[in-house]
Amino acid sequence: MPVGHRRSRSSQLLVLAGLALFALYSVAPVWWLIVSATKDQQGLLYSNGLWFSDFHLFDNVKTVLTYNDGIFVRWLLNTLLYAGVGGFACMLVSVAAGYALSRFDFPGRRFGMALVVGSFLLPGALLTLPMYLLFTKIGLVDTAWAVLIPTVISPFSVYLAKIYVDGAVPEELIEAARVDGASEVRIFFTIVMRLMTTGAATVFLLAFVHSWNGFFLPLTMLQGEDKWTLSVGLFAWNAKRASTEVDLSALVLTGALLSVIPLAIFMIAMQRYWKSGVTLGALK
Repeated sequence: MPVGHRRSRSSQLLVLAGLALFALYSVAPVWWLIVSATKDQQGLLYSNGLWFSDFHLFDNVKTVLTYNDGIFVRWLLNTLLYAGVGGFACMLVSVAAGYALSRFDFPGRRFGMALVVGSFLLPGALLTLPMYLLFTKIGLVDTAWAVLIPTVISPFSVYLAKIYVDGAVPEELIEAARVDGASEVRIFFTIVMRLMTTGAATVFLLAFVHSWNGFFLPLTMLQGEDKWTLSVGLFAWNAKRASTEVDLSALVLTGALLSVIPLAIFMIAMQRYWKSGVTLGALK
């Protein structure tokens, strides 16, 4: 066998081994969560952490859904509200702002784009305290608006939408619609949004996932237990698992598994938009 062929074969084996290790590293936490959700307290403490013991998954699920008058279901609905409504509003605002930055010529356009790009340098957690102080003054703390309003504003989504408009919306088509007498609102909803289906779906997907996984913002803004999200509620269960008569360790793990299922279904349903969106971004 030629030396070059042996080296190529060795390189392929190393790449495959690296990919296999990376896949194992990525799947291991999910496997551990699935296995742990099937155990009770004794199984969690005394059995192999990566393999099954006595099967208590259905009992754990029933306890999660009924514990504290079914508060877990309320947290699930709250999370769907914040992620769904907030993600959809973020998509509309971001596409509209990206379209304006891409296809309108107005004073301060370049400065506005610079502000959008520069805002990437500010982490969201850094803005949470100022927003809390602001929302306290206007009476929005401990309301759904305290979570929805920050979700709607996403500089990265605006930038992403602007890039999509540059590549997917021909300027000649917009000018032709204006010559035909179409208003700017009609042009946006009947032409731009239809051409931006892939980009809008990608923006919505990113906003939905970000809001679903959000923790620090709802933890800071929401005080009432009935307004919490899944992440905050499971955190509270985990914090008090040693001070209650009911073993919450298994409930926290089962609740974490249940909270992943809707997000996984949503990701699979939006997969075709995500793939085409990433492809378009790579071509750009």
